[in-house]
Amino acid sequence: MEKMNQAYEKVKMLVGMEMDEEAAAAADDDATSSFMDEFNRQCTLTTKQRLYGFAICLAAGLTCTLLSMLVFFHPIKFGITFTFGNLLALGSTAFLIGPKRQVNMMLDPVRIYATALYLASMILALFCALYVRNKLLTLLAIILEFGALIWYSLSYVPFARSMVSKVMLACFDTEF
Repeated sequence: MEKMNQAYEKVKMLVGMEMDEEAAAAADDDATSSFMDEFNRQCTLTTKQRLYGFAICLAAGLTCTLLSMLVFFHPIKFGITFTFGNLLALGSTAFLIGPKRQVNMMLDPVRIYATALYLASMILALFCALYVRNKLLTLLAIILEFGALIWYSLSYVPFARSMVSKVMLACFDTEF
């Protein structure tokens, strides 16, 4: 049981669920704190609350994404529910690691382009569905969003993007 508690504490430390007392005191002393630092200090959730928030947000996101399959032949409704589900699923990880660390990880040089493409594709899909209301453009935006989601997800797996790139080049490298 002691090993389980130690492992649990290591996991909590890795995902940033608890601040030690020295770090909290240093954070309180810093007068030139940014908006995100202040926001993180005000969002003090217990580990249980963070896990509940993560589970609820992820479940809602997955539900929206799966329910979007029911309206697949109505691209505008599909685009809205699919994109909303992606936003909820993306936001769920902020409960685990905190919003500041989530943004820092998204803006990491390794995945900055994948993040920008993913967020831009979500905005484009919502724009096409809500403002333009064109089914073909919405469907193309959803295809782009799905590809960007895969590429963004692969950015968290070491060497996954380079491996997929090499496989795709090998599959589609043909000479006529």
